Formats: sequence, C-alpha cells, structure tokens
Amino acid sequence: MLKLIVGLVVTSVLALAETWSGTVVDVMCKKNDLASHTKDCAISCAKSGYGIVLADGKFIKFDERGNVKALAAIKATSKEKDLKAKVTGTIKEEVIQVESIQIE
Repeated sequence: MLKLIVGLVVTSVLALAETWSGTVVDVMCKKNDLASHTKDCAISCAKSGYGIVLADGKFIKFDERGNVKALAAIKATSKEKDLKAKVTGTIKEEVIQVESIQIE
C-alpha cells in the first residue's frame, strides 16, 4: 500500500513538471541585450539570483536551488555569451522550482 501511495505522489509531481526554453540571465542584467550578455557577467552577478527570459520577453525567476544549478551550468558551459537553455521544474508563486537546467 505504501509503495502505491509513494508511486502516485511521484507520478503526480512528475506530471506537474514543465519545461521552458529561453535565455538564462542574472536578475541584475535581465533588461540588457541578452545575446551579448557574457558568461563572466552572469557569474559575477550571481548574488542577485537567476531566471529565464522567454521568447516573449517575460522573465521568470528561479528558486534558490535553481540559482545554485544555474551557476553550476553557467560555469560548466563553453559558451561565452547568449546562454540559451532548457529549464525543467514547476512554477509556484511566479518562481520556477528548478529541477534541471541544460544550457544549449
């Protein structure tokens, strides 16, 4: 019975996950030209937190766990600017509860 309940909870959580595509950027620079925003700037502004700018220009902020994952992904990428990414998670109170970030 417990396995069934746990399975239903996990299935429900996974069903709520969404994926967003856009540009990962620090909060301080979200209004700047995203195509020329550099990796170094994103790293140096990490304390402001991160989010994703969607194709329509909407900015959605990441939760604290997402900020940690974003910083790690930015540091790991070989891209120097235009940090396009896919972000998976759930949205709660206009903040993405990040499960994964993949810089493309």
